Amino acid sequence: MNAYPGTSKLGAYQNVSAHGGVAAADPHRLVLLLMNTAIERLTAARGCIEHGEIARKAKLLHSVTTIIAELRGSLDMARGGALAQNLSDLYDYMARRILVGNATNNVAAVAEVLNLLSEIRDAWAAIAPEVQTPRQPSAA
Repeated sequence: MNAYPGTSKLGAYQNVSAHGGVAAADPHRLVLLLMNTAIERLTAARGCIEHGEIARKAKLLHSVTTIIAELRGSLDMARGGALAQNLSDLYDYMARRILVGNATNNVAAVAEVLNLLSEIRDAWAAIAPEVQTPRQPSAA
């Protein structure tokens, strides 16, 4: 049995590439990676509902719920103020909508979360230059 979907060389490359990207990522990039992964899985789950792939849909939405919990848990409530609280509430709402979508195969609930998370992701990506610290040149 092959551990990687598709061809083994391609699967192995994608696995190494993903792990390497995480290891080298700054906190802002890590959050972006989480959001991108959740968006990809929401898109796949929506397709699974439309095609009747219920078991795969459940696994995908479970992983999205876990990612949203991680995003919510990473909020700095002490320093983030009202913005952090609003995001926390929105993440909570998204998790509840995913549960509804999963339990009832509701494409609209999954699509709603996909749209909300995509908007947050786009805003997060837009602030990248403001939050990234300049890298120091290495001494030669």
